[in-house]
Formats: sequence, structure tokens, C-alpha cells
Amino acid sequence: MDYYEQLGVSKNASADDIKKAYRKLAVKYHPDKNPGDKEAEEKFKEISAAYEVLSNPEKRARYDQFGHEAYTSQGGGGGADFNHAQDIFNAFFGGGGFGGGGGFSFEDLFGGGGGRRRNPNAPVQGEDLRFDLTIEFEDAMYGAEKELQIPHLVRCDQCNGSGAAEGATKKNCPHCGGTGVENVSQGFFSVRQTCRACGGKGQTIDKPCRSCGGSGKKRITEPVKIRIRPGMDSGNQLRVAGMGNAGDRGGAPGDLYIFLTVRPSRIFHREGNDLICEVPVPFAVAALGGELDVPTISGKSTIMVPKGSQYGRVLRLAGKGVPSLRGGNRGDLHIRLVIETPVDLNKEQQELLKKFQESLGKNNTPQHNNFVNNAGTFLRSDKD
Repeated sequence: MDYYEQLGVSKNASADDIKKAYRKLAVKYHPDKNPGDKEAEEKFKEISAAYEVLSNPEKRARYDQFGHEAYTSQGGGGGADFNHAQDIFNAFFGGGGFGGGGGFSFEDLFGGGGGRRRNPNAPVQGEDLRFDLTIEFEDAMYGAEKELQIPHLVRCDQCNGSGAAEGATKKNCPHCGGTGVENVSQGFFSVRQTCRACGGKGQTIDKPCRSCGGSGKKRITEPVKIRIRPGMDSGNQLRVAGMGNAGDRGGAPGDLYIFLTVRPSRIFHREGNDLICEVPVPFAVAALGGELDVPTISGKSTIMVPKGSQYGRVLRLAGKGVPSLRGGNRGDLHIRLVIETPVDLNKEQQELLKKFQESLGKNNTPQHNNFVNNAGTFLRSDKD
């Protein structure tokens, strides 16, 4: 089912509409409110996956452009397991954010017992990263391979991500008693949130790892090779799995998303998979007709300019446009003729041009004559 349909909103729904829809459905289908109901749990995971995409402007734009394929064949959030769905729920209702560890549970917000409680020591997936890459127009047309230097957090190799030095001991956090959450009063309400003392870990370390300072992570810069496919355009994204930040407590790393921007060409203007090229045409060629060499992305081509071509006339070269990302036919190249008026004429050339102009009759300039007639009619009616 379409993400918009899963949340019961239209495709032009505002961010507030999406939030309201998710809030209502998340409370209705949360497994803690429906213990043992597998259908409710699956529904909860589906609406959480839908909300994660549609609440993020960049992910929503990608989904609107490519549909479900953007989050299935290329990865990046086609569905959500329960823990990830719970993270989304926690972030929405004020928890520590995606992969933040701890946060609110359903029973913390709405009461009720017997539901599953989140283990503060459970693995948490790392954050996704974004990298903005500007490429040349030629790279987008022909494809290219790029090597990027990506700074990100990886698991500390000295403590294997535990944050503890050799021989160190862990003990329950005295502030939260090892639960990873604490009660905070907000007016008339008392809610549970991630423990500020231990960051939701539920434990403290007496001897932190010197290499990572107890965080369990280290920042490094790694080379990443990516492939630009022919036909890519500004706004397209590439996903590199596992190149985001390291997770907590053995959780999987996040992913790297590369957002492309294509520099404009000095020759071509792109519209979808079609290209437009404005080509200056000598006055005599436009009047008499003839051959004209034009550039295409696959090399030089020769076109026939019809006799009497006017400024702005468009000639189409089928299949000379942008390669299709989906494997279909290439777009077309549209050649827009720009008739060039001669400049810097010498005296002899000026005299010849005057004689030529004097030799013209009304049949030689039909557009001018038609304009003069229409303008005269307008001026007469204005005076009346």
C-alpha cells in the first residue's frame, strides 16, 4: 500500500496533517495497547515506516519521485522492525530521536501495564549521514565514478565499542537505577524520558576507554567509491549502506545518503530527459536553407535547416537527449534556431543589403506584413 494511503492522507497533505494522522494511528495500533495482536503490530510498523519517510522533506521528495522503489530496491526504509518503529514513536512523542536509545514507551505516556518495555541496553542503530555532491553536466550524461572522503563515527577498536578500558567495571546508573529513564514533572504530568546522567544506557563505567573517552566511537575519514549512472539529475540520491555513524551497544551503523547537484551546461538546457540547444544560424542559411553542424552529447550531428526558417524555430533530433535511468528510450534533442543578424558591415556590404531590401516584395516578409495589418487595426480601433 502507498505510504500516503497507510496514513490516510492525500499526496498534498501538509506536514501537520501527516503528524496528526500518525499520532492517531500510532496510539491506536501500538502493540502495548494491543498485546498479542500481530495484525496491530504489523500495522504499527507499517505506519511508522510511512511516517519516517513522509515526515522528512528530502525522503518525501525522493518517495514522490521514485515511489516505493526508492526504499526497496535501493534500500533505505522500505519497512521497519518493531525496535525501529518504537524509535520513531519515541522520537515523535519526545524521546531521544532515531537511534537515540531510551525515550518514551507507550505505557509511559498513556498508562497500562503488561506491555513490553524497551531494554535500555538493547542495540541501537547509528544515525544516517548526508553528503552533498556537485557533479559536472558531462558526468550526469555519460556516468562517472567518484571517490569521496567521508568523515563518520566508527566503533572504537580499542574497547570494541564498549567505552570501557581494560579491567573496567560497569554498574547501574545511580540516577536512574539502571533503567535508562527518569521521571520528569511537567506541570500536572509526570513523564519518563531518557536518563540525563547515563544517556539512557542504564550503566556507568568507572574507567572509560582512553582512545574514545568512553563513547565507544571514534571519528575517522574513509574513502568511498560511488557510481554516477548516466541520466542522473539534481535531486537524485545515492545510498551507501553502512557508511553512516556507528550504532550504540553493538547496533548496526547507519547509511550514507549522497544528494546530487548537477552544474548547468554552457550549451544544453535540460528538461526531464530532453535537451534544448540554442544554435546561432547565419542569416543566409536561414533564408536559403542548408546544412548546419550542431553538438549533441554523443558527438557532432548535421541537420538540414529548411529554407525560410524564422527565429525560434525548433528542429528535433530523436534519441539524442538524456539516457533514461529506468532503461527506456533516450530523450530528444531540440535545436532552437537563433537567426544571427550580420554586424560590422563595410560600406559595400551595406549597399548590397539596401539593394536586397529594396528588392523584397510583400510575399517575401509575410510575418512583418501580417503584424503591420494587425497593428493598424488595433490603432484604428483605439482611436475610435
